[in-house]
Amino acid sequence: MKICVIYSHHKLGDLIWQLPYIKSISSHHNSRVTLITRPTTQANDILKDENYIDNFFYCNFRKGVWYFLEIFILYYFFKKNNFSHIYILDKISRPAIAAKLAGIKNIIGPGIKNQKKWLTCCNFLSLNQYRTLNYSEQSEMILNLNGIDVLDKIPRINIYEDSLKSIEPKIILNSKNFISFGVDSFEPYKMWFEEQFAELANKLNDAGITDQIFLISSKANSQIVKKIINLSKRDIFYDCSKLNLLGVIKVIKKSKFFVGNNSGPLNLASALNIRAFGLIANDKVSELRNSNISPILPDDYEDKFYRDREGMRRLNVEKVYNQIISNLN
Repeated sequence: MKICVIYSHHKLGDLIWQLPYIKSISSHHNSRVTLITRPTTQANDILKDENYIDNFFYCNFRKGVWYFLEIFILYYFFKKNNFSHIYILDKISRPAIAAKLAGIKNIIGPGIKNQKKWLTCCNFLSLNQYRTLNYSEQSEMILNLNGIDVLDKIPRINIYEDSLKSIEPKIILNSKNFISFGVDSFEPYKMWFEEQFAELANKLNDAGITDQIFLISSKANSQIVKKIINLSKRDIFYDCSKLNLLGVIKVIKKSKFFVGNNSGPLNLASALNIRAFGLIANDKVSELRNSNISPILPDDYEDKFYRDREGMRRLNVEKVYNQIISNLN
């Protein structure tokens, strides 16, 4: 029996939320799985030590002429590996088409729109379920409809220390007194402001909570890191924007705790079982309920989306600081 699972979303955080369902598929079949996802998730780096995944295959899932080329690429991959089951954890059609052409006998997915006619399963999500359930709930429903139990919904990632030994940063990481901030996001409306991060850093430093803070962002948003450092005017920061993903993981794993925007590094910290404080003002905190994240919310918080970064100012530094301190005691 050979199992393949496909998840085509491009963000690391979205993939992390799918891990309980990928693991449930593996447990149900008592077989390690092949995972197909986009290269932007860097799944081969962050999941290489997981015992329920034995192979990775990257597909960009691009539009236009690439649509047809990728059907052929996936068809060839499915045919070569002779999978017994293909699980598609989103509505994308091309893996279903490729699997059908390759003669795969068990093709399971949500069955939304065009995808349904290429699947072999009989139970699908309704259009209303697809529109109202978040990505994690959709995957849980797909599995339940097809006889697979999900026993643990909290994402968890295991990375061995040996996998990180040779990874930058080459700095002393045995201090018990440093923390990490996740300061950017793929979606700017989720980002706390630089002056707020700088003020929080200074307060935590003054209180003796930390003497070094790792500022985590993508390379494209390195100016956010620089601005925080300039505003703080203290020599307590390490710029992580130049690190690769394994370097970021190394820093997070050694951190006393993590504070950050609702983005990939926050989900990563939670999955690594690091105490993670999520700064939430413009996003739905209800979507984080199956996680180890401790949300910090403004007093007037409502559980819905506000795609306006200015709304993040409602989450003041004093409240964030006090909630962190109270949870550390």
